[in-house]
Amino acid sequence: MAKKRFIAGATCPSCKEGDTLRWWQEHHVEVVECVKCGHTDRRSPTTSEADVPVEPARDAQVIGIFKPE
Repeated sequence: MAKKRFIAGATCPSCKEGDTLRWWQEHHVEVVECVKCGHTDRRSPTTSEADVPVEPARDAQVIGIFKPE
């Protein structure tokens, strides 16, 4: 079973109560649930910045090339 964590300071979009939302992951899907009214929201996690290819710097210059003898 997944570990469920409360989201500090979050407000439920349905009942407008604060500090009642908890979050966990099920089969690579993020689940947010209100413990007061039972409202749930499911969504796929967003891609992290590490998954996005990084463009090389346009002004990068080669300082030198190492040639072992």
